[in-house]
Amino acid sequence: MFSMSLPTLADVARAVGVSRTTVSNAYNRPDQLSKQLRDRILAAAEDLGYPGPDPVARGLRRGRTGVVGLVYDEPLSYMFTDPAAVLFVTGLATVFDDAGTSLALLPRLRVDDPDAGVLAEAAVDGLVSFCEASDDERIAAFVARRLPFVTVDGGSTRAACRVGIDDRGGTRAATRHLITLGHRRLAVAAFPRHHHEGRPGRPERGALRPARLGGIRDAVEDAGLPWDSVVVESADEEGTRREAGRRVGGRILDRSPRPTAVVAMSDELAAGVIDAARDRAISVPDELSVVGFDDTPTAASTAPALTTVHQPLVAKGETAARLLLDGAPDAVVELPVELVVRESTAPPP
Repeated sequence: MFSMSLPTLADVARAVGVSRTTVSNAYNRPDQLSKQLRDRILAAAEDLGYPGPDPVARGLRRGRTGVVGLVYDEPLSYMFTDPAAVLFVTGLATVFDDAGTSLALLPRLRVDDPDAGVLAEAAVDGLVSFCEASDDERIAAFVARRLPFVTVDGGSTRAACRVGIDDRGGTRAATRHLITLGHRRLAVAAFPRHHHEGRPGRPERGALRPARLGGIRDAVEDAGLPWDSVVVESADEEGTRREAGRRVGGRILDRSPRPTAVVAMSDELAAGVIDAARDRAISVPDELSVVGFDDTPTAASTAPALTTVHQPLVAKGETAARLLLDGAPDAVVELPVELVVRESTAPPP
């Protein structure tokens, strides 16, 4: 935190010999002062290094800040480095730019974290939640702000305004594709598990993306295969998602018998699995098939190009932004997904 003390409005008032209200009027209601007096006040402010009224406080007095908060359960860097997140934020920005609205990033702020006060105190006009907002405590924290909010990809029905995709249908189609090719030894590269530190016995959240895991299980059981034969490995949270995918892919590929196909819950994880296969001289797709989820630019850039589930990430951001600007009405929007078959899948060896 900054410790430097900046000059205040009161300091300027003392220097000029006027009231604080008069100094405030010099910035906010200049028509109330003579030009000579206003020039004296602004000159004194410049000499003292007074930066002017706090724009957040000014916005709160107007009842609007012109800023929207984006809440997510990842480090700050996630929104700049994860391709899926970048596309989603692009959609948000397109709409907010047109509306003259700014965006404040509120990373990794769960209600039981020490930084949760930031969520309670952030000077914003509304909130977009881009995380697993599936528990009542999380939604209660949003409701307590008495601000409009939209949840994206969250599972709680307590959120009246929600935007999502057919996660279950997407992974069902991806897994069915692998089974149709003849694969029977399947594995899942799942998202990292988020722990609630200091909350003994509390279940983990955001670990396996229940709908996506459910779609995989649907396809497996529909094919008459035993669910307990599927290897499910969760990535860790160190480094980038691709690096985590490489590590979780290594654990999957070092098993015996080795799975012949991997369903990854994002393209970044899938790309990491392909990296792990290359490390072990395992040919994709001749010896191992890999499917991702998202259809980000990563999917087209892997070698071989990645079979994946396409989701409209930019449209998802645009939809969430428009709903928030409309006051977050009671609405549930589910956007379609589509399996895109490329070169990373083939019949098993």
